[in-house]
Amino acid sequence: MFTKQGPTVRELAVQALSSTERGYDLLAPKFDQTPYRTPDRVLDAVTRAVRDLGPFDAGLDVCCGTGAGVGVLRQLCRERAVGVDFSAGMLAEARAAFPPGGEGPAVHWVRADARSLPFAPAFDLALSFGAFGHFLPAERFGLFAEVYGSLRPGGQFVFPLGAPPPVGSRAYWSLLGFDAAMRVRNALWRPRFVMYYRTFRLGDVLEDLTQAGFAVRLLPLTELGLRPDGSPRARLVVATRE
Repeated sequence: MFTKQGPTVRELAVQALSSTERGYDLLAPKFDQTPYRTPDRVLDAVTRAVRDLGPFDAGLDVCCGTGAGVGVLRQLCRERAVGVDFSAGMLAEARAAFPPGGEGPAVHWVRADARSLPFAPAFDLALSFGAFGHFLPAERFGLFAEVYGSLRPGGQFVFPLGAPPPVGSRAYWSLLGFDAAMRVRNALWRPRFVMYYRTFRLGDVLEDLTQAGFAVRLLPLTELGLRPDGSPRARLVVATRE
């Protein structure tokens, strides 16, 4: 985190005391130098798994950040890829990373809140990486309903979901501690910065997707590794608008 290219401790502190939107505006220029960016191996694994579900003409990256998911869509979609995010700073970085012209589908950027997407049913594919911790559990159904309304019949909403760390492991306590610190911060400070790692549980997610109208299945992302019991460390959630 604290390399010459990444944010300083002071910069992270200022971000953490800002709103979610303002915090990401501040972090945007150095976001890709932090662990928050989705690793390339995850992007590549999802690309390979989703390619078999196509073909796709138009794709939507929900909460696109600096555009890593749009890079996936450009490999999967034939006509256009659209990134949507509420942070102007993140969108500015994404535009710089994907300048107009060149080969592949057309790329467009839209500034909007994912809880109120400004799209008609126009997409064959929607995906998202690493954004769901910024939505409270009560907002999840509404978010999924917005994605559902942006997909054509037969369109698919996909995202990777990692298995929870074993209870008592170092990762378990790290995530528990982070979420506890965020809850204390949000109880004592305004504006809130919503970022929780332990609120996106598979059972709840599947229920909300089903309630939003999706037919849901899970595909193992075995190239991302296996747990000691032989189960995959990550799965691809595939939610289809029927």
